[in-house]
Amino acid sequence: MFKKLLIANRGEIALRIVRACREMDITAVAVYSEADCNSLHVRHADEAYLIGPAPAQESYLNAANILGVVRKAGIDAVHPGYGFLAENADFAEACQNAGVTWVGPTPQSIRLMGDKVRARKVMQEAGLPVVPGTDELTSQSRAEAEATGIGYPILIKATAGGGGKGIRTVYRPEELPMALEAARQEAASAFGHGAVYMEKFLEPVRHVEVQIISDGHGNVVSLGERECSIQRRHQKMIEEAPSTAVGPRLRQRLREMTIGAARAVDYTNVGTIEFLIDQQGSVNFLEMNTRLQVEHPVTEMVTGVDLVADQIRVAAGETLPYKQSDIRVRGWAIECRIAAEDPFNHFLPSVGSVSFVSVPGGPGVRVDSALYDGLAISYDYDPLIAKLCTWGRDRQEAIHRMRRALREFKIVGVSTNIPFHLQVMQNAHFLTGKVDTGFVEKHFQPRQDNGLGEERVALLAAALLTHRHGCSSQTTPAQRPPISGWRLRGRQDSTRHGRWAAGKVAWRNGT
Repeated sequence: MFKKLLIANRGEIALRIVRACREMDITAVAVYSEADCNSLHVRHADEAYLIGPAPAQESYLNAANILGVVRKAGIDAVHPGYGFLAENADFAEACQNAGVTWVGPTPQSIRLMGDKVRARKVMQEAGLPVVPGTDELTSQSRAEAEATGIGYPILIKATAGGGGKGIRTVYRPEELPMALEAARQEAASAFGHGAVYMEKFLEPVRHVEVQIISDGHGNVVSLGERECSIQRRHQKMIEEAPSTAVGPRLRQRLREMTIGAARAVDYTNVGTIEFLIDQQGSVNFLEMNTRLQVEHPVTEMVTGVDLVADQIRVAAGETLPYKQSDIRVRGWAIECRIAAEDPFNHFLPSVGSVSFVSVPGGPGVRVDSALYDGLAISYDYDPLIAKLCTWGRDRQEAIHRMRRALREFKIVGVSTNIPFHLQVMQNAHFLTGKVDTGFVEKHFQPRQDNGLGEERVALLAAALLTHRHGCSSQTTPAQRPPISGWRLRGRQDSTRHGRWAAGKVAWRNGT
């Protein structure tokens, strides 16, 4: 097993990996930008190294700086998390060339599945049905001809990358030239490569994905499906496991297809194969993600596996600790992606400082986040700030717990999409499992309640009072109110934390 593992990421996923390392007695090494010097993944890691300024291009996407830490810190393995360099085959290869283990699939698999056009061909050869589409589009005239042949509406999609970037929907021929150029420009900006291709735009459809994991000893295991249909602009917002659209026969078919596809490309470590399922139950391969997914917690909650720990074990050459017959899906899990964005203003990102946060708990609740009081949220990174997950013995219980947890989740200082999630959890179509990829456009009502409500007023007042009493430089000791026992204990804890943080910074700087 590894001795030192570097986490080439930030935020909640970096903290998630730190915790897995702690349980496995592996030294967790964090990297951070200047904006993240106080982040929780930095505080919890055993070691932490500055890799650049706030912009991701100069820090978390700066492979040279990260590799510099790899060499300096004596790293055995690198875990990329998701996003940033997670599906960058060149970075994975550079890590291997530096003599460290890449916790993920091989660079060859990343390249093969990262090119969406090549991936479609490979999956077709492996026997998977694919959405009608094209090879790379090399000219506007060819794009026009292909669109006519496929039939509108169509999607223009980047051949590389993911996350909903480089995608444009085209309903009429006159929209094609502008959409083609916009998709190419966005793809070039996001992925460094402006190549695009075309697919038939299917609607209404469900977006269902299957989680797999395989080791280097020929074992491939399917961990069931996740429903990811509630999305906006091709970016997922709510996921659940299992899917209301998948019965026993379809589940068996999906399992056989995904395991066969993984074996066909000699795939190792975790991966997710995504499908579109129409109202008649027809299944089409969409793409494969060669990394850990944002929504992996719901699979962990219904199967009992630890995907991050198993990723590390597989990368270390160990055999999977279970086989397909050991996997049992128990109950139901739902994940709501909590983002710093305003659902009543076209989901625009909300920036600022989190002045107060209170995280929900109780039976069946899991929160993956890196939130803390004073966290600064900027435009430099993705607005995702937490993943709220609930588990229930059935879907109804999971939904009820999610409603309760969303109401308990208090974040003051920035707008969040919690009101959106609450609205979905009470929507009649969602409650009956009738969802598709157009759900948000059809059912979300962006109406804001202007009345704050008694609970929120009290919360804001308490946060403001705490801020004034604890932070005002204008208040003298004689003017402060009497200190209660709990506040005194909080100050003592804060002082201890301050000494610990100062010592860690001094150690890190070599002083």
